[in-house]
Amino acid sequence: MAKNHTQTVSGWAAHDSSGNITPYTFNRRENGINDVTIKILYCGICHTDIHYVKNEWGITKYPIVPGHEIVGIITKVGSNVAKFQVGDRAGVGCMAATCLKCEFCVNGQENYCDQVQFTYNGVFWDGSITYGGYSELLVADHRYVVRVPNNLPMAATAPLLCAGITVYCPLKDHNLVDSPGKSIGIVGLGGLGHVAAKFAKAFGHRVTIISTSPFKEKEAKDRFGAHDFILSTSAIQMQSKKRSLDFILDTVSAKHPLGPILELLKVNGTLVIVGAPDKPMDLPSFPLIFGKRVVKGSMIGSMKETQEMMDVCGKHNITCDIEVVRRDQINEALHRLTKNDVKYRFVIDIAHQSSKL
Repeated sequence: MAKNHTQTVSGWAAHDSSGNITPYTFNRRENGINDVTIKILYCGICHTDIHYVKNEWGITKYPIVPGHEIVGIITKVGSNVAKFQVGDRAGVGCMAATCLKCEFCVNGQENYCDQVQFTYNGVFWDGSITYGGYSELLVADHRYVVRVPNNLPMAATAPLLCAGITVYCPLKDHNLVDSPGKSIGIVGLGGLGHVAAKFAKAFGHRVTIISTSPFKEKEAKDRFGAHDFILSTSAIQMQSKKRSLDFILDTVSAKHPLGPILELLKVNGTLVIVGAPDKPMDLPSFPLIFGKRVVKGSMIGSMKETQEMMDVCGKHNITCDIEVVRRDQINEALHRLTKNDVKYRFVIDIAHQSSKL
């Protein structure tokens, strides 16, 4: 046990690569001078959790307590903490610690720090392994905590800590938050894509959903107000929409061809990839050269950007479409998530046994 790790906490962990989640009692550190203690109310389930609990990336440290989409109420505040008080609504995303000294940390881009440690399966400053939000309590350094706007329902806010910030940052980086009127394409209408559609609509853009699933057209238009829908398996539809989009956000996490998607961009258009396929994707040169197009990647945002995103969501009343599950339904939810059987994010009700809220 690491020094000062004397708080006994109930949680849910995987102990081997079967990925099966079972109740697990472990220890967290006492609240330090820079910490806040959070009573966890809800924790979102991210596809990343599946990769980790099954050790699909070969880096899992068992036992592992997943969860990096955490919302709750602050119950303790360290003496060095000024921006939070007991009773505040708080959120914690993917980061637990960074070096605080490198160029990225100093310039407010700590998510790119070479020494970033994640909310679970990371190594905290005191040498302990980090445990995530599939638990009843979290102790977090206040520099990696954000405030949740009072008007947002906590359960539907939880996935914003990962899915929300992942799609918000590319829009911000390309001046699409405060400059309406662009044509934006979103590849995939899942956990990331549906939040991206909400952001793009709220920011005043023309939204086109690009999907391999024809049944998603009705959802895209009726549920999320998309202006257009392109079935990416239809050569006719893809051809008819060539050079029609200013910007495309690709949220698909499975390997897929990029060439036809690039052809949808106007000259000087940009494709940003936020999905993380486990196999390399082919990148043909001609759509880039003949359209002067750009392909970029993007990850989560900095803490400043995450708080900004939360505030924007409060302003526009943006939350995720969720299905709340009980603590004893975690394994079922993870299994369904592997089959994309969710609309659109699972959230665990940590504080109650009943899912009826």
